[in-house]
Amino acid sequence: MITVTPEAAAQIKAAAKQSQAEGLPLRMAATQAPDGNIQYGMGFADDETENDLTFKSEGVTIVVAPTSFELLKNTIIDYVQLDSGEMNFIFRNPNDPNFKQVQ
Repeated sequence: MITVTPEAAAQIKAAAKQSQAEGLPLRMAATQAPDGNIQYGMGFADDETENDLTFKSEGVTIVVAPTSFELLKNTIIDYVQLDSGEMNFIFRNPNDPNFKQVQ
């Protein structure tokens, strides 16, 4: 399962509207670097394969290739204000070796 917070869903929907990608699912991908860190990618998918895994959260459809799923399972996508004051997507991923549970 991959979930999206309401804040992230609002930003994803706004980006889809702005880029004329409304109705397209959000494709997520992940790879693991040699040091164990996970690198993330996401964008709107105009192509899906029969092997893709599909999730729905907060009105957003997410597609993931099976090769990325093990790195992404149980990830929460959030949209938060960082220390610098700018808003950004973050991935709360228990599969990431640097993951720390927020109290």
